[in-house]
Amino acid sequence: MIFHICSAADWTGERYRAPSLDTVGFIHCSDLGTVHLAANAAFAGRIDLVLLEIDPARLDVPLRWEPGDPPHPAGIWFPHVYGPIGADAVVAVHDFMPGADGVFLPPAPVARP
Repeated sequence: MIFHICSAADWTGERYRAPSLDTVGFIHCSDLGTVHLAANAAFAGRIDLVLLEIDPARLDVPLRWEPGDPPHPAGIWFPHVYGPIGADAVVAVHDFMPGADGVFLPPAPVARP
């Protein structure tokens, strides 16, 4: 699974189009182990966020693993989705809150039935 961070207000349950599609040509995503890095870099202290959990097999647009934009100092690659994300590819939506200090931590693994 991959994850995209957005405000709860931006997720309507319909086909999702992030503003980054118009500015850089893709939607920024992360895996479970790196989503906190993206959150702390771009959303520090925000309390209105959700994680869209996306099944890559359900995407109907290209997915590419590439260096971050901007590149991460450790050279970590991130999944980039090259088009709008269909609602059927979003398999769950999770609240994503920082700790009391405003810092995001890696989320717990997602349990599956």
